[in-house]
Amino acid sequence: PDLLPQKKKKDRTMSFAKIAKSFARNYIKPLRSKLFQTRTVAQKPKMVHNDLATGVVATVTSLAAVAGGMYYFTQPNYSAIRAEIEELLDDLDYDDGSYGPVFVRLAWHNAGTYNMFDKTGGSEGAGMRFATEAKDPANAGLDIARARLEPIKQKYPEISYSDLWSLAGTVAIESLGGPKMKWVGGRKDNVSEELGPPAGRLPDAARGADHLRAVFYRMGFSDQEIVALSGAHVLGRCHTDRSGFKGPWVFSPTTFSNEYYRELFENRWKPKKWNGPHQFEDKSGKLMMLPTDMAIIEDPIFKPYAEMYYKDEELFFNDFAKVWYKLQHVGFTL
Repeated sequence: PDLLPQKKKKDRTMSFAKIAKSFARNYIKPLRSKLFQTRTVAQKPKMVHNDLATGVVATVTSLAAVAGGMYYFTQPNYSAIRAEIEELLDDLDYDDGSYGPVFVRLAWHNAGTYNMFDKTGGSEGAGMRFATEAKDPANAGLDIARARLEPIKQKYPEISYSDLWSLAGTVAIESLGGPKMKWVGGRKDNVSEELGPPAGRLPDAARGADHLRAVFYRMGFSDQEIVALSGAHVLGRCHTDRSGFKGPWVFSPTTFSNEYYRELFENRWKPKKWNGPHQFEDKSGKLMMLPTDMAIIEDPIFKPYAEMYYKDEELFFNDFAKVWYKLQHVGFTL
């Protein structure tokens, strides 16, 4: 029998490239498709170990590369998105010529729902995509900011709305002359309205110091941080068709500075006589302050911090950068 012609056995071993292609086709691509159907993932997820692929999963990166490309889920190009946001800021036909202030308000209100006690709300979730937060009276007018940013989301679908709104506010502050600030991406959007926080967690500008503390203490902020964040009122203005209040805080509402504190201390403020909500105005009638703003210089604990920022803009910039970072990362696990 040994002398008889033998049939050549087929080589059933798989090449390294074939293994890679098979793994990518059967495991990576289906998993990638399934995740993108439910939520936007902005960071590289950890690869899931599969007992049937012992020895292969451990080298999944090189396998995927051999198979014709890296199969990490697409990570946003934050540098490109920053540039796109900057291009959207200026518009002479809108308000004071810039969308920057309303981007800041969007980022602040998106994060300002955080509750450190039950770990709900915060900068993740993008709850204003749903009716409960979108129709909260405190968020009136923010549909303008969301609509302005929507083309960027369409161009870069890999970025979550949560990241886009947070980054837009941060870029706006920097572009309008504010401090350069650290920012980290990776926020995820809620897939349903039920996952979001209840309405009514944002500050009521018609109230005073005790109310400010109740809101900000709930988020884990100190008295000094409350005063530092209030300095963002140097940007933008109030609108009667949104908050009900009317007017800017300063004469240069598209420039980030410590002018908000200067106006609080150097100007004279009196209750405005009109058919709107209670607010204050200066002698010219062109500038206004809200009851929560006046609390900053009337409260004996808040006032010394406000005086510090009035006298030292560099100190204000440094402290603001820290507290803005904190605000934009509450409720967000890195």
